[in-house]
Amino acid sequence: MFGWSINLFRIRGIQLAVHASFFLLLAYAAYEGWAAGGWEQLLWSTGILLAFFACVVLHELGHSFTAMHFGVGVRRILLMPIGGMAEFDAIPRQPSRELLITLAGPAVNFLIAAILWAVVGFGGDDYPADAEGFGQLLLHANLLMGLFNLLPVFPMDGGRILRALLATRLPYLRATFWAANIGKVLAAIAACLAAFVFHNYLTAFLFAFIYLAGDAEYRAVLRRDLEDAHWRAMAARMYAAPAVAEEPPLLGP
Repeated sequence: MFGWSINLFRIRGIQLAVHASFFLLLAYAAYEGWAAGGWEQLLWSTGILLAFFACVVLHELGHSFTAMHFGVGVRRILLMPIGGMAEFDAIPRQPSRELLITLAGPAVNFLIAAILWAVVGFGGDDYPADAEGFGQLLLHANLLMGLFNLLPVFPMDGGRILRALLATRLPYLRATFWAANIGKVLAAIAACLAAFVFHNYLTAFLFAFIYLAGDAEYRAVLRRDLEDAHWRAMAARMYAAPAVAEEPPLLGP
């Protein structure tokens, strides 16, 4: 699924890629804009969407640059209709490092919102089709993105923060188990509410994806721990000191 992507360019060695399905979202936004008000609304809708996903890229770069500060390799950032995903070579198991890497993403959104607030003001829920309205809409979108990502639904940022906090008291695998299971319960509730109460099927799909991703990451951590335990046991058997044979008793004269 993630192979259906197009590479765009690199930022500090990080490949920025866009999933092919993203263009379906862009086409849908353009169509909705055209139907609502011709070229003007088409440009407004697609401009807002592209600006929003530019903020998604900045969010993921916040994670990525902080991870690189701690020596973690970042292969690429993939943009999808449901958001962005930074692909790391590994997730640090030190709780303090994971906490800082995770917090960096929402911090970027709140910083963007603060800058826009200073420039265009907070505004209301009515966005005029001008630069001020564009900025206020983007401000509110960044606040929503930052707060949404802090929900404790693993592997979203809030779920990773929960895992990092649990890992200060529990073994890493156990902390991942609890974070993933709490996240699965919350994701299932959120998906049902989105689908059956608010009839927002894209959000329901997003939480279903998060549910599966959290379970997959827990299984990956479990598999790695089992493999590490296996190889440690093998190494212990290979390098164990051989038992010293007892000397036979000496025969008397």
